[in-house]
Amino acid sequence: MIEITPSNIFMITGFLLSLYACVSNDVIQTLGTFLSTTKERPVWQVWLYCASILVLTFVIGWYINGGDMAFGLLERIPEPETFYWWHILPPIILIYLTNKGIPVATSFLIISIFSSNTIIGMMIAKSFIGYISALIISLVLYFFIARRVEKIFLYKKKNISKRWIVAKWLSTALLWSAWLMQDGSKIFIFLPRKLTFVQMLLSLLAFLVLLFVICYKRGGEIQNIIKLKTNTQDVRSATIIDIVYAGLLIYFLNLNNIPMSTTWVFLGVLAGREIALYNRLRFITEKKVYKHLIKDITKAIIGLVVSIAVVFVLNQYDVILEFIKNMF
Repeated sequence: MIEITPSNIFMITGFLLSLYACVSNDVIQTLGTFLSTTKERPVWQVWLYCASILVLTFVIGWYINGGDMAFGLLERIPEPETFYWWHILPPIILIYLTNKGIPVATSFLIISIFSSNTIIGMMIAKSFIGYISALIISLVLYFFIARRVEKIFLYKKKNISKRWIVAKWLSTALLWSAWLMQDGSKIFIFLPRKLTFVQMLLSLLAFLVLLFVICYKRGGEIQNIIKLKTNTQDVRSATIIDIVYAGLLIYFLNLNNIPMSTTWVFLGVLAGREIALYNRLRFITEKKVYKHLIKDITKAIIGLVVSIAVVFVLNQYDVILEFIKNMF
């Protein structure tokens, strides 16, 4: 039984807000193409499939890792002894930015408030490397398959094989599971590092409820980042995107136990793909291609700057307050 204290109230509130903020902001990375390609299916079917993968991933992870729902990515970040009101400000800000369609680097905004400057620097470095790696790998891959594969997908919309439908659902399962393992750190940062069986069930129940909301909204406003990219609503193209992105997430998950921004990796995949498709197929004007890419990375940079600024203010709250008092 959890004791009702201000600290525990802030802990639970922070978890729920962080859960909703992270999932609603990052859903485009994992379920974005799936929600786009399954818009004709009932919401409950889409939710049930995603929910099954979620439960399977976290229950197995909880069992294998001895109660750790973050898959080891919080080992370098100490668990707070006491939670305060300012701990719940980052997820509130994140929810606001998400509603504005800004793809914020949720790792920086949520995790950084609990981290040292050294860890924050390592998170930024890993995320930047992730973006560059994703861009290069995606650029090279789509440069070779643009004319032989993506050109067919782009201009031949009919008679999509059922095998592609199956492949899409399987690739979604792989990507969704990989993202949950990678981003479990920012979702469960407010909870104890080792959860009991009951705590695990309650946290998953909250996750499932919010997942239904996301599926019902079909991703929300931030889903436009997916919709504006070339042919992403085609099942076949979406499947390839999922596999590339999932492979990158799995690699970086096993690289080290430093959390990273999966948003930056995702934007790198899309950027490399758009550049390669334009240069190989010339399907739209150059101005339009780079306009969307610059807009995406600008929003991501704004999100990063806001995240760092918020974390700085909160971490230096006492110093800033004392400075203001001395000024007046």
